[in-house]
Parts: sequence; structure tokens; C-alpha cells
Amino acid sequence: MCRLAYSFIFALQCLALSLQLSGHDQNEFPQKAEQLAVPLGLTPIPWPKDDPYSAKKAQLGRILYFDKRLSSDGTIACASCHQVQRAFTDNLPVAKGVHGRTGTRHAPTIINSAYNRTQFWDGRANSLEDQCKGPIANINEMSLNPDVEKTYRECELRLYKIEGYRKLFKEAFGHDKITIDDIAKALATFERTILSGNSPYDKYMAGDKTAMNTEQLQGYQVFKKYGCTNCHFGPNFTDGRFINVGIGMDAKNPDLGRFEVTHNQNDWGAFKIPTLREVKFTYPYMHNGSVKTLEDVIDYYGKGVIKNKNLNPLIHPLHLTNDEKKALVSFLEALSGEGWEHFAPPAEFPK
Repeated sequence: MCRLAYSFIFALQCLALSLQLSGHDQNEFPQKAEQLAVPLGLTPIPWPKDDPYSAKKAQLGRILYFDKRLSSDGTIACASCHQVQRAFTDNLPVAKGVHGRTGTRHAPTIINSAYNRTQFWDGRANSLEDQCKGPIANINEMSLNPDVEKTYRECELRLYKIEGYRKLFKEAFGHDKITIDDIAKALATFERTILSGNSPYDKYMAGDKTAMNTEQLQGYQVFKKYGCTNCHFGPNFTDGRFINVGIGMDAKNPDLGRFEVTHNQNDWGAFKIPTLREVKFTYPYMHNGSVKTLEDVIDYYGKGVIKNKNLNPLIHPLHLTNDEKKALVSFLEALSGEGWEHFAPPAEFPK
């Protein structure tokens, strides 16, 4: 595509995004999926055939996302661990659930999860809908009951007893029955609208050569020179694969990641390659939240990694200079954009 055409498309996308965010209440949703502006740098949202977009469903999903009544004791919402102001993470090494219980993995950002082929660090959910069910029944997250099906039934009943929710489910799904599948579909619809694009990098690639400064451009060259693009590429800066980078593999009983799902030896200690969108804000890093800063991440790959029997062959010490490290951090920060910051809880919840 010629630069002029790319710049023209860029201008149209910016105008569409501006109209979307300024023309009405920023927590309202357009009536049709094709009217939902996608920030520059992203591809159209892949809506599943069995859970197509609707404004009513997205709005219901937004309310459910912030409502702590989805949890067994009314203390934890999806937004508790995936906070808007923290780029839809919680900035904790591992998330805290009901009664202060913790798991073993860092809460990944929800931003651009619409583009993930699988969900969770180990990819155990094949859809965003399946992922949305998981925390509701997890005893380290939102449930007090180890019986998954019983937890789902209790959640359905809690919401059904709320007249306001029966009305909203009827508007979104055509009936006032409340099922865990419809709860998940509403949540997933909302989460697919949480996007990040139109970053300095996206603007630069669209033809605005002033969008990134000299240090960020140097960092982009470092990013390519040292093979970061082997894993972090495409619109979402990840190819969705699972690889072993060594993190946590020196523990006495390491988290085996994808292997626990597939029982394939090639997946031993492997975790999903995360997006780099908004990575400036989604600290701490890695599946266990053990790496505090971007500088620490770069030092890990730069100085040496934790060797183990399944370490990916792409992972080896990079020996970056201090200037290269600094430039690389600047480039990574240039991947922060817009399309997610405006979301907020409802003024009141259904009664």
C-alpha cells in the first residue's frame, strides 16, 4: 500500500475513533459491530458466530464486569483484578481473590484479548467466553465453593433474583433466564471492545514520521536486531504461541504451564507469549509476576536466562549495551495507545 493511501486511512480511522469517543457517552456502545471503531494498527474485531456483537449485550457485559455480586461473597468483580486505571491488570505479582486467597499467576491484561486464539497463560480456554467462566468458579478468585457447577448455579440464582438484571438479560438475549453461558457471552462481548492501538508506533507506521522520537526509533531497531520480533509481531505484538523462557523453572516444583493442559513434553514449562501493547503499565511481568520492571525484563534476556530441559532455542543472552537497553525501553513505551482508558463502572448497579 502506498504511503499516501496509508496516511489517508490513518486519518479516517482517527476521525472515526474521535467520533466514537466524543460523540456520546463513552460507556455507550454503537448499535452495529461495523460501527465500532477500531484504533489504528488493529484489524477488525473477530466476532464469533455464536456470540455476535450487540450494543445491549456489550452494555450488560460492562455492568457485569464491575459487579462484585458475581462472586460468592460479593467482594470480588472481574474489575478487581483487571482494573481500568492499571491497563486492565492489578500490578500485583499474583492476583488476590475472595478472602485474600491468591493463585500462582499474574493477572494478564484484558486489552486486545479479542485477538487471542486461546486465553489464560496456559491457553486452557479456547474462547473468551470460556475464559469468562473460569474466574467465577475458581476458589482462588471469585468462588467459595470447590464445586464448579454448583458455583455457576448459585451465581445464576443471585443475578436472577435481581429484577434489574432480568430486564437487562431479556433486552440482550430475548429472554429473562440467566445462565452462566449468557453471563459469559455478555462479559466476552464487552471485553472484545477493550482495545489498544493508535500508539506512537502505529502513527509512525502510518506515515507520521514525527510520532516517535529518535530514541524510540533506535529502540525499534534494537527490537528487530535482537530477534524480539520472532515472538512479538503482528498487530498485537504476539503470535499466541507457548514457549519456555526459563522464568520459574528453577523452583523446586515449577509451574509447568501449557504442559498441564496438553501433557505434551514440548509444552513443559511453556507459557503464552503476551501482548506488548500497553506493556509500560502492565507490570510486574512474566506469568508469575516475578520481574518488576521493563528494565529487569531486558536484563533477564540480556545477561542470561534460567536454563532448563525445555528452554526455547530462541532464548539466549543478548548482551545489550546500556544505550540499547534504554532505547528498547523507550520503544516499548511507544506501544501505549488508546481505546481502553475511557471505560468506567456504571453509576449504579441493577436492583
